[in-house]
Amino acid sequence: MKIFSKNPFLIADIGFNFFDIAEREGISDIDAAKLMVDEAKSCGVDAVMFQSYKSENVFSTNVPNYWESSGEPIDSQFELFKKFDRFGVDEFRKLSDYCEDVGILFMSTPYDFEAADYLDEFMSVFKISSSDLTNIPFIKYVAGKNKPILLSTGASTLKEIKDAVKAIEDVSTVDIAIMHCVLSHPTAFEDANLSMIKDLSSNFPDYEIGYSDHTISDENMVVLTTAYNYGANIIEKHFTLDKSLPGYDHSYSMDSNDVGKFKSNINFLSKISGYKHKQPLICESSTRKESRRSIVAKNDIERGNVILQSDITFKRPGTGISPADVDDVVGKVANVDIPKDAIIDYEMLNS
Repeated sequence: MKIFSKNPFLIADIGFNFFDIAEREGISDIDAAKLMVDEAKSCGVDAVMFQSYKSENVFSTNVPNYWESSGEPIDSQFELFKKFDRFGVDEFRKLSDYCEDVGILFMSTPYDFEAADYLDEFMSVFKISSSDLTNIPFIKYVAGKNKPILLSTGASTLKEIKDAVKAIEDVSTVDIAIMHCVLSHPTAFEDANLSMIKDLSSNFPDYEIGYSDHTISDENMVVLTTAYNYGANIIEKHFTLDKSLPGYDHSYSMDSNDVGKFKSNINFLSKISGYKHKQPLICESSTRKESRRSIVAKNDIERGNVILQSDITFKRPGTGISPADVDDVVGKVANVDIPKDAIIDYEMLNS
């Protein structure tokens, strides 16, 4: 079953970027988040994504920081992500209500049990982060909410994905979308491995397939367009109002211009894709007749003569008897005089 009726379904992952927008604009964090929701809605995005957690529930305080932090001297993951866990249930409820008012789907990835509980109150689709793909107890807990799940698969083996899917299905019958993802920020183009989308489609034919992108937006949005063309019906990418900001992940986010390019590409793909099954087209109707060949008299054929193979040839236009039906002509008797180069039709032949 499809989770979303629209194809492709585009998700703008706002993540933490609104904190930097708030600082730049001199506005509150919640107003900055709403500003980004407005921008996403205005450029045609279908859903916005945030992240919900408390650092003490996710990170051990002594784990070294491996994440890109824009050159900031941050020693631990806990210290880095603690900067971005200022929102809780009240703020996310306000954002959910605001998204409903403007007509865009609200989503937020829960990273702990507490977040999963409060998001369940006002969220219709859950996302499991790649970082939690092997966190089977948490996956089962989220699946127990009985809402569709987007399962991100960065840095995973096929067995790990199958185990995660099984964990969901052990406790629920919800729809699942399996999201190709590369857990590298930003992802180099040569590491995008979009062909894995086809592999996921092959290994999970009964599931919807998506793509969560971390590459730097290319000029013509070829990466996202190719992902869609390879079978990813749900597309997720980080979103910003300003790629030049030094914050967490603005550099590899898309902006409204990128969204416009992607949607233009999709419209063009839809235009050129056409019918699924091979068949003659209306635009080919005249050239189909003019460019194909008919059976033509190679020489004068007198009335009463048996038509031999040596009496005929094949020439344009294709308005007479097709060369494919040559056996209907050779061996028949001409019932009229047939001049050289005449297109032969069945009325010239004895039945």
